Amino acid sequence: MEIDERDFDLQDIAGNFRLTGRVRSVFPFGNGHINDTFKVLTGEKNYLLQRVNQQVFMDVRGLTSNLIRVINYLSDIVENQEGDMQVMNSVRTINGTYFYIDDDANFWRMFDFIEGSRSIESAENPELAEEGGKAFGWFIKSLDKFPVRDLIDTIPDFHNGETRLANFNKAIEKNRANKMDEAVAEIEFLQARADEMMKIRKLVNENKLPVRVTHNDTKINNVLFNEQNRAICVIDLDTVMPGTTLYDFGDAIRTFANTGREDDQEPRNVRMDIELFKGFTKGFLSETKAILKEEEIKNLAFSARYITWEQAVRFLTDFLNGNLYYKTAYPEHNLVRTKAQIGLLKSMEEQFFSMESIIQEILAED
Repeated sequence: MEIDERDFDLQDIAGNFRLTGRVRSVFPFGNGHINDTFKVLTGEKNYLLQRVNQQVFMDVRGLTSNLIRVINYLSDIVENQEGDMQVMNSVRTINGTYFYIDDDANFWRMFDFIEGSRSIESAENPELAEEGGKAFGWFIKSLDKFPVRDLIDTIPDFHNGETRLANFNKAIEKNRANKMDEAVAEIEFLQARADEMMKIRKLVNENKLPVRVTHNDTKINNVLFNEQNRAICVIDLDTVMPGTTLYDFGDAIRTFANTGREDDQEPRNVRMDIELFKGFTKGFLSETKAILKEEEIKNLAFSARYITWEQAVRFLTDFLNGNLYYKTAYPEHNLVRTKAQIGLLKSMEEQFFSMESIIQEILAED
């Protein structure tokens, strides 16, 4: 649920953290869809204040433990290596904790604001896609030796294809919103690919893919850039948890290389731009090819198809259930989203050979 900033005394909340300088103003910042984010200005330093969405993240303490462990680990790496990458450090409360709980049991947290940074909403060219690929590749590589079993699943079964398919079939069976007749073609399309799309889950279950620390929300707006358009920080670490590189790579291609919007109503706008795919892949592999295992590399291109299928399934499941999970602007919004994802998936299928060839060409480069 979105909040009105007037519902809270934001200056008072910000004052519960160990700030440099006195709070001068607090105002909404960014356009995140889950947490409520505000920028805090003091006379000496600036910060980001967030209210954690407990409808999505039910174990805020576990999430915070994940986040602080990863931030501290990456901070040590940044301090001991050259390069542009930075870490958005957490700010403790006056009491020494990493979150403040208000009288209504809302969880608040604060981070240092990285001055001179900016986020962008789309990869406008292959060069930006490559920088984004480098950032998420750096993230995977830097956490290669992290004790991944120390992390909890902040959203259990987030990319579990078996669970997503079971929920989808249950939504079809119940037809709770009586909308199935509007989505016959989309249901058939997604069901026809269901068996093939269980491939990654099968590899996970058979322990053929290494379990890594994964970001799980690899959109370009979760990378901060400097004024020279160089990637400098990976942000929004709430979904960091154990997973496979394939989830991060696949979701990045789904979002970085899509020429249309996630809810584009014009099917002709939605396709995968092969040059953006190449840009991201080049950046990602420049950081990760030394650590990736054979089974990961073999399934990189397929992972983009899988994640796009999974997202289409999630949108259509919600549509059939009566739009209970995703925020919608109109009753058919989730069906429109489903159609856009299907259009993107079709484009990936048409270019799949090229995707695999590009990966091999990049790996063969010095």
